[in-house]
Amino acid sequence: MNQFFIEGVAMFKYAYNSLVYYGESFPISAKRVAKYGYDAIEIYGEPEEYDPAEVRKICEDLGITVSSICSLYTEERDLASPDRKSRQNAVDYVKRLSDLASEVACPIIIVVPTAVMKTKPWEDPVEERGWAVKSIRTGGEYANSVGVSITIEAWNRYETYFLNRIEQCLDLMREVVLPNAGVMGDTFHMNIEEESIEGAFRIAGKDLNHVHLADSNRAAPGKGHIDFLPIFRALKDIDYQGHLSFELLPATSDPLGTLKRGGGIEFFDEYTKQAIEYCREVEKKIQ
Repeated sequence: MNQFFIEGVAMFKYAYNSLVYYGESFPISAKRVAKYGYDAIEIYGEPEEYDPAEVRKICEDLGITVSSICSLYTEERDLASPDRKSRQNAVDYVKRLSDLASEVACPIIIVVPTAVMKTKPWEDPVEERGWAVKSIRTGGEYANSVGVSITIEAWNRYETYFLNRIEQCLDLMREVVLPNAGVMGDTFHMNIEEESIEGAFRIAGKDLNHVHLADSNRAAPGKGHIDFLPIFRALKDIDYQGHLSFELLPATSDPLGTLKRGGGIEFFDEYTKQAIEYCREVEKKIQ
């Protein structure tokens, strides 16, 4: 394991989300993550793009694991869509993610109730929430049957209207009622929406089962204005046991398009290296 130790006690496990390594093959991405001392890699949610046997073999050879799968929800696969076909597509997608996670020994998949950039609610919010709860429960039950947990994520108000804060995720999680469900926080989104990032993590407590790290500008920690020290203290105080996964993206209205056009080179080696080194330095300050 590449876990960092302070006074002989392991602190946090780190992963890097390969979503930002746009167009790169999994073997190259995995080697980069291992090179800079990560415990794991987070893979993006297109199951058909992976050969599970290859992923397992590469991770075993490099001494890393797959921490999580970052899901991508669209208008065609939306767990809270008024369109029944879209909801079914989304549930089927959760099941495919679960199968991939199980096959590569990944413990958790990310679930978001509705499509990215969908910022207007359905005319009947109660009906819409009912669709979300039923869809997440159905997909989550399948995930549980193959030994995989789910984590419910909130996004900022400019990307969704549905869940914007961890407290809202907790409410939805309690409605879903699944033994394998938890919530997650992303410090980029939280910097916009939460009164206190560390306070929100403390409220989540034992139900927090995944974390995304990024600075205020969605770059590597240390490149923006978020103070990570109180955040890490809160995670330590609640005895957080999951991975801290860096989900870093270019600060544009079309981050994937920016990457596709050849932008964001710093998100590869430069930010992969800086992110973990910066956070390990923050760890040293925790008493």
